[in-house]
Amino acid sequence: MANTDYGYIRVSTREQNEARQKLALRAFGIPEQNIYLDKQSGKDFDRPQYQALLRRIKKDDVLYVKSIDRLGRNYDEILAQWRYLTKDREVDIVVLDMPLLDTRRGKDLMGTFLGDIVLQVLSFVAENERSNIRQRQAEGIAAAKARGVRLGRPPKPLPKSFFLAVERWKKGELSGKQAAEACSMPVSSFYYRAKKQEKEKPL
Repeated sequence: MANTDYGYIRVSTREQNEARQKLALRAFGIPEQNIYLDKQSGKDFDRPQYQALLRRIKKDDVLYVKSIDRLGRNYDEILAQWRYLTKDREVDIVVLDMPLLDTRRGKDLMGTFLGDIVLQVLSFVAENERSNIRQRQAEGIAAAKARGVRLGRPPKPLPKSFFLAVERWKKGELSGKQAAEACSMPVSSFYYRAKKQEKEKPL
């Protein structure tokens, strides 16, 4: 039986670059029905379309991916999955961005050895870059906070009835729950904003 070509695409929910990956796969003649797409993180392999691909792909079939980090970004997981596909399932893998990562070539001992080295290096680089991105984000957030930049969504404007409700609550005329209901606010939000307002009052 002839082997079948498959393509796998993964994008996170924040990025929309599946078109670029899809064009690259189509250029290799992979039919649309054989291209599987997941829109979620690459932190593990519990992805619906990837699992559907595994149920369909068989020995001697070829799996194409645009780059190694489309499989995932965790060094150990990528290596484990690569070995599972190539050794246990006997599937060939082609990484379009890295011609050396093409298991159809160099099936002798030296070819396999070189391919494994390249895979380990690239998997490490992918994971390292992910760690660097997280670190840069954390540093950026810390620097912004140091400059007094407020992060996150701005708080909702307070209703006009809020300040009167706070005064009546402080005087004991209303319970916290009643005051919150008068402002159409959750009780926890009422307490938080009331305490915040008290702290921000000028001396």
